[in-house]
Amino acid sequence: MKLADKHRAFVTGGAGFIGSHIVDWLAQTATGVTIYDNFSTGQEQFIIHHAGNPEIRVVRADVLDSERLKKEMAGCDVVFHFQANADVRGGAKRTQIDLQENTIATWNVLEAMRINEIKHIVFASSATIYGEPDVFPTPETYAPLQTSLYGASKLSCEAMIQAYSEYFGITCYIFRFVSWIGERYSHGVIFDFAKKLRNNAQVLEVLGDGKQRKSYLDVLDGIAGIFYALEHAEERKNVFNLGHDAVMNVLDLADIIVDELNLKGVRYATTGGERGWLGDSPFVHLDTTKLKRLGWRPQVSIDQGIRNTVRYLRAHPQLLEQST
Repeated sequence: MKLADKHRAFVTGGAGFIGSHIVDWLAQTATGVTIYDNFSTGQEQFIIHHAGNPEIRVVRADVLDSERLKKEMAGCDVVFHFQANADVRGGAKRTQIDLQENTIATWNVLEAMRINEIKHIVFASSATIYGEPDVFPTPETYAPLQTSLYGASKLSCEAMIQAYSEYFGITCYIFRFVSWIGERYSHGVIFDFAKKLRNNAQVLEVLGDGKQRKSYLDVLDGIAGIFYALEHAEERKNVFNLGHDAVMNVLDLADIIVDELNLKGVRYATTGGERGWLGDSPFVHLDTTKLKRLGWRPQVSIDQGIRNTVRYLRAHPQLLEQST
C-alpha cells in the first residue's frame, strides 16, 4: 500500500499517544483523515495543532458503537485501528474490559470495513501476545502461551483480522509493539515513576524486584517503522515485531528518570517478585529482523528516549495531575 497515492484514512484512537502521531504523519500524505476517538484516554491537546485543517475531521464516538462506526467510516480507504484498553494490568479486576475494548471493538471495526468495502487495515498489537517466551529475541513465528487477558485479547484480534483478510480480501498490517515512549506519553512505567516522584521525591515504589528487562521504543522511531512497512511490505497478511535492539531493566530506567529530574538520595522500595503484576513478563525483547530486512532501524537510544519522555512530562505537568 503506497500512502503517497493519497488515501483517505480512518484512525481509531487518533487522539491518543500513538494514534495522534499517526495522524500527524497522515496529515502530510493523505487526502483526508478521520480521527475517531471517545477521548477516554485521548487528549484534545494532542491534536489541537490540526484545528482548522479541512482535511482532518474529529468524531467523538466509541468503537463499541457499531452503527456510528459504520457510518463514519464510509468513504475511507484504510483503517488504522489504534483504539484499545490502555490498562494492561487491569484485566484481573475487570475481566470484561479487554474482551470489550479490544476483541469486540476490533470485530466492530472489521465489520464496518466489510460493509464499507475497505481493503486495508493497520493494527496495533502488542508484545504481550507472546506471554512469557523462552526464545530471545522473540521472533514473529514464536508460538505463545497466554499469561494475561490483555495479551489474549490482542492475539484474538490478530486472528480475526487475518480471517477477515482471507474471507474478504483485506490487506492487513499487524504490529506487535514493545513499550513506546516519547512525546505525548501518558501512561506506563515512566509516567508512573514521574508521578510517584512528584508526590514523594525521597522514596520510589518499584513493582516487582526491579530486575524486569524490557525494550522501549521512541514513538517517532515506531511511527517511522509502521509507515516504512506500509511502503515496502508485499504480502496480504503482514505481521511485524516493532521494538528496540536494546533492553533495559526497571531499576536502570528509574536511575535515568531520577537523574533527569535532578533528584538526589532517592530510595527504591521494591515490592518483590520477578513480576510487577499478574500477567507481567519479566523479560521482553522482540526480534525485529523481519522489519529491518526491509530497511528500517531505530534511531533513538533507550536512554535518550527515556530522557525525552521525562522532559515532555516536565513540560506538560497537567498530564501527571490527571488520574491514570
